[in-house]
Amino acid sequence: MTTPATRSVEGKVFVVTGRGIGREIALLAAREGASVVVNDLGASPEGEGADVGPAQEVVNEIRAAGGQAVVNGDSVADAAGAARIVQCALDSFGRIDVVVNNAGILRDRIFHRMSHVDWEAVIQVHLMGSFYVAKAAAPHFKEQNGGSYVHFTSTSGLIGNFGQSNYAAAKMGIVGMSKIIAMDMQRYQVRSNCIAPAAWSRLIGTIPTDSEETKARVERLKSMGADRIAPLAVYLGGDASRHVSGQVFGVRKNEIYLFSQPRPIRSVHRGEGWTPQSIAEHGMPALQGSFYPLDRTSDVITWDPV
Repeated sequence: MTTPATRSVEGKVFVVTGRGIGREIALLAAREGASVVVNDLGASPEGEGADVGPAQEVVNEIRAAGGQAVVNGDSVADAAGAARIVQCALDSFGRIDVVVNNAGILRDRIFHRMSHVDWEAVIQVHLMGSFYVAKAAAPHFKEQNGGSYVHFTSTSGLIGNFGQSNYAAAKMGIVGMSKIIAMDMQRYQVRSNCIAPAAWSRLIGTIPTDSEETKARVERLKSMGADRIAPLAVYLGGDASRHVSGQVFGVRKNEIYLFSQPRPIRSVHRGEGWTPQSIAEHGMPALQGSFYPLDRTSDVITWDPV
């Protein structure tokens, strides 16, 4: 049992968006001494409908255990709604210390079947939603000279997966945004990091199991609870992580790993400059040995969860 003297985020105010992993983060943050705004529009995995019931259940559980939490049902995909989420923290608890951008939807389609609607809906929730909530909190973090952003990315973008061009684009956009937030707001003691989770959730439950390979993948994912993601997210919200910013972490069951970030790995030079012909004859053959293959996440992270 965590005692008040050792609780990692005692007195902090968290805003946690989305359910699934968000639920576990909210519960752990409360156990570790934080007050929590539990935000969940309550939409379907594809972003349709609304129901604050699941968020209210989390709030009830936190309060029953003696913690402090309030529910918020605004949509992160709306700038005004995101502002209300942050205002809810200020109105309820007087401040905001941590933003956990976890809300998301999936609309998986192979690229030539991806509609404009599917593309825009996923970008709006993941990328625009993360920006809207982060932006709403930024003036308060600046004013109080401190704060922490914990954004959720995905190996779908960092590595690759079939049928998720919209999701991957949004998640890679979040990585770029997080890095620049970390740089821009470093002077105000604000930090920003990303987590790429591997855990069973309602979104993962929408993956089609139309082959033995995908069936096996889903079964592996079922062994990885969303509760395994929460400790890193809560740690990143606490003062013990004040030296950690601009990083991309992965969590898979009992593993935590640090992702590389793009840097030049090889170069070619031609004193007189390049032509299309010399690139074909010299430049590209010299670089080709360092090309990345079209790997999927399962091709790169090949070991079983431990």
